[in-house]
Amino acid sequence: MMRKISLLVAVVMLLASVACGPSASPAESIPAPVTTSEPPTQPPATAESPAAVPPTATPEPPTPPATDTPVPPTGPAEVNVQVYFTDEKRFNAGTLPFEVAVERLVPASADLPGAVLQEFFKGPTEEEQARGLRAITSGFTGFSALEVKDGIARVYLTGPCVSHGAAYNVAALIMRNLSQFEEIRAVKIYDAEGVTEEPEGEVNSIPPCLEP
Repeated sequence: MMRKISLLVAVVMLLASVACGPSASPAESIPAPVTTSEPPTQPPATAESPAAVPPTATPEPPTPPATDTPVPPTGPAEVNVQVYFTDEKRFNAGTLPFEVAVERLVPASADLPGAVLQEFFKGPTEEEQARGLRAITSGFTGFSALEVKDGIARVYLTGPCVSHGAAYNVAALIMRNLSQFEEIRAVKIYDAEGVTEEPEGEVNSIPPCLEP
């Protein structure tokens, strides 16, 4: 009996010693926290903006080599024409031709047959008059138109017709002045009324008032 009691006491004491033994500390039972790497203190690197590129200068086009620009030839501003007047000395002596030419300067761009007639109706200069040159106009003072077509010159005179029946009159001088131009083969003279004897055909013609 005593033996059973002693065995029971021993078991109780063993259990008591186990119960009173050191227990595991909380630190040993809790796993240590996992350390993580701290976040970077600097902001994440961003892509750098590209550096400003200066504008590229547009290349200048090459300068063409200098060339001499041809200058069109310029003609004279004026030209000489011949104007015929009656030489009084030759006329009185009956020496043909009665007409003598003098020179006049006219614009190079002018209608030369018309310019010659204009100079004729202006008359000779004082020096030319002193030499005996005369402009026989038979009363006409000028002309209103001169038409040259198909070799025929048509002259329309102005002013009164006063020929006094003379056989030698303004018609002879007009024809002499215009016949110097190669393009004129016939001359038709009209009075202030627009009348001439032969208006058709390549023949010379005068107004009736100039008939002797």
